[in-house]
Amino acid sequence: MTRVKRGYIARKRRKNILTLTSGFRGTHSKLFRTANQQGMRALASSHRDRGERKRNLRRLWITRVNAAARDNGILYNKLIRYLYSNKILLNRKMLAQIAILDKVCFSIIVKSKKE
Repeated sequence: MTRVKRGYIARKRRKNILTLTSGFRGTHSKLFRTANQQGMRALASSHRDRGERKRNLRRLWITRVNAAARDNGILYNKLIRYLYSNKILLNRKMLAQIAILDKVCFSIIVKSKKE
């Protein structure tokens, strides 16, 4: 089998990987083999953590809405059930923003449930 000289293509590939890992510390950004390993690990972690970030934000929103709802004398699950049954289309992110930025509006939403 004949020898294949990769030339500039191999250099381009290595350069792309070293560019990806340019901010890493020590040999993780200098030597190709360790940089390649750390780059794959970083990409895998970022892929995993994108889903985890969504879960964490949803938990935060639920906590905020629950705290605001309890301040207005209602439980979180009853508030959510009321919103669904009356087809009020506010997701948890919107409710959390309303609870933080506009407490009067949130209390109006809750009071409409109590009546």
